[in-house]
Amino acid sequence: MQAKESNPPDGGYGWVVVVSAFVVMGLTVAVLKTFGLFFVEIQQHFDELASTTSWITSVTIAIFHLGAPVASSLCVQYTHRTVVITGGLLAFSGMALGFFGLNMVWMYATTGFLQGLGISFSWTPAISIVSHYFSKKRALANAIASAGECAFAFTFGPFFQWLIGQYGWKGALLIIGGIQLNICVCGALMRPLASSCLEDSHCKTATPPGNGASRRDKENKSSIMHKTFNWMLVRQLEFVLYAIFGVLAAMSFFVPPLFLVPLSYSLGIDESWTASLLSILAMVDFGGRLLCGWYANLRVTKTIHLLAMTITLMSTSLMLLPLANNYLSLAIFTGFYGFFFGTTVAIHITVLADVVGMPEFDSALGLFMLIRSTGGFVGPPFAGLIVDMAGDYRAGFYMAGATLVLSAGFLVILDRLQQRKKRGSKIRTKPEKSTLPYPSLHLLKHQ
Repeated sequence: MQAKESNPPDGGYGWVVVVSAFVVMGLTVAVLKTFGLFFVEIQQHFDELASTTSWITSVTIAIFHLGAPVASSLCVQYTHRTVVITGGLLAFSGMALGFFGLNMVWMYATTGFLQGLGISFSWTPAISIVSHYFSKKRALANAIASAGECAFAFTFGPFFQWLIGQYGWKGALLIIGGIQLNICVCGALMRPLASSCLEDSHCKTATPPGNGASRRDKENKSSIMHKTFNWMLVRQLEFVLYAIFGVLAAMSFFVPPLFLVPLSYSLGIDESWTASLLSILAMVDFGGRLLCGWYANLRVTKTIHLLAMTITLMSTSLMLLPLANNYLSLAIFTGFYGFFFGTTVAIHITVLADVVGMPEFDSALGLFMLIRSTGGFVGPPFAGLIVDMAGDYRAGFYMAGATLVLSAGFLVILDRLQQRKKRGSKIRTKPEKSTLPYPSLHLLKHQ
């Protein structure tokens, strides 16, 4: 059923959509962030190396990113509601089939591929539809929706640990899959809004019923599809530099949550205390997002400068984290990392909009996530390989920190390029100075 509003209502039923998106964020990305609790269990069950086991998370992350532009296109052809419900069913299937745990290839295909596709098909349209329902309050609505990731991750750490203790890792996967079926309920509540991009373009170019209207509708869909997959952005040097930053950052983002639990075990920390580290990570992540989002809105610091600073501080915290030798020091360094991770996530999409401009933002977002997926796919196995070679989980954190430092370098290069272009444009648009010595002579000349 279509909503009757022709413009974003900025409230009303939109808040139901926000709450639904809040839950979707929690049942997708929060599950992915706390999957490190299963790492040791799966590794010991199949007696595999850390690099081999980490491919499960790598496949999930890669498919999550690769599926984003596909999910966006499906939202245009069908509805956000349909795609979210499909994502919920895929996520459940991945966890439910993972319950059988036949071999590592089976885990790659189920909790890796199917779960990643389910997360992508749920997360992407949930974020998108919130923007359709809000205009003036869009920033607030998006902040509330994205907070679901942190809120659920805060509770999922100890909850998943309890499930593994009670039912084993296979039983825990099945139960989590059942919980993820609530994504379908949230999708059903995401009522399509009459002012979708497809309907707007159709209204603007309305034609009489018949073959002409059908042809025009197909043209509108093709135009929107073209905007979703605007490959010409790869010719823009600024976008390429930011995409390289995204790849390097993605190589590091998912390494700490993956190896934090095994590192704590290697330090002899009790399992109950280990689960609390993930809760601390989620809590400070939430605080970092809100604080950095508020500060960025003040426009005191240029957004790309702020991002470079948060990336540098996050890499520093990762370099210091391996120095921890007990629970207290590990919790402190984890807190620093989580806070700066939250600040980075809060603004890195905003920087993308600044780089490409709003007319190309939708295309750039899908393409950026597609390119960034290579970093998420390669990062965890590469870190696992380093861990296997060094025989110490600390090596994975050093790798993540070093990669982040490298990514910050590309932000600096991008900023210098933007400044140089800005200075060049000012010089070209600067009015020529009059060669006459006095204003009165200038007036006489025109008379």
